Amino acid sequence: MMSGGNYTTIENQKISGSVPAVSDPGHVAVKFEDSNLETFPPSEAQGKISGGSRPPRDADDTFSKPGSGSDESPPSGWFRSFTVAAYKPYFDVDTSDVLERIKDSLFPFNGSFSEKTASHPDLYGPFWICTTLIFVAASIGTFVTYVAHKIQKKEWDYDINLVTWSAGLFYGYVTVIPLALYIILKYFSAPSGLVQLFCLYGYSLFIFIPALCLSVVPLELFRWVVAGVAGFMSATFVALNLRTHIKSSGERWFLIVAAIFLLQLALAVVLKIYLFTVTV
Repeated sequence: MMSGGNYTTIENQKISGSVPAVSDPGHVAVKFEDSNLETFPPSEAQGKISGGSRPPRDADDTFSKPGSGSDESPPSGWFRSFTVAAYKPYFDVDTSDVLERIKDSLFPFNGSFSEKTASHPDLYGPFWICTTLIFVAASIGTFVTYVAHKIQKKEWDYDINLVTWSAGLFYGYVTVIPLALYIILKYFSAPSGLVQLFCLYGYSLFIFIPALCLSVVPLELFRWVVAGVAGFMSATFVALNLRTHIKSSGERWFLIVAAIFLLQLALAVVLKIYLFTVTV
């Protein structure tokens, strides 16, 4: 060992232990397993996470559900009626189901609508039928009055009350009438469901959508015929589907069915007077 200044060097000395020499490996080829790198996310067969360890499908579902340690409990009784979850099943319906029910409303003499919807009545179709009726009634009524004023070369002003009047009529009719009928049927101990009545009356109004579109024809007699046919089909649809349920209410079932039929015809007359009639 030699020491020079602050540095110490080690000369060739025998040191116990030895380090094996490493031979030059030369060129090493690394081989990767085949994988589908062009596909994202990878398929289940090539993925590293097995089905048992994969996170759940709704991983963020904890935000919509109370924690296990939470003291909150879902409302029950009448309080549940004020929650969105109470009405979610009535809007869980496919487009094919809605179209099938609309088709049944256009063939009122079958009388099988109540049986088909008894297990799964919906409010999705009635809501959009009433909403469509409001906009169709407002747009068609505005267009017809505009054309009539232009033909006679008179000044025309848009009537915003047509929209509010239509909304009050259609939404009010499909809400108040089924509710009143439900109370009457309960009084006579007749089997009925409130949501099923809402569903029935909502789909019964679909026939008035094409009827309103046909009201653009500037013939008063033709408009009366269209309104009468639409009212008759709608009234028949409701009456025949409720007849089998109302028969169990006693001997007065015929009077109840007749009142339902006439009330639906009265709706058609009101629509003819206020929406199918053009005044200049």
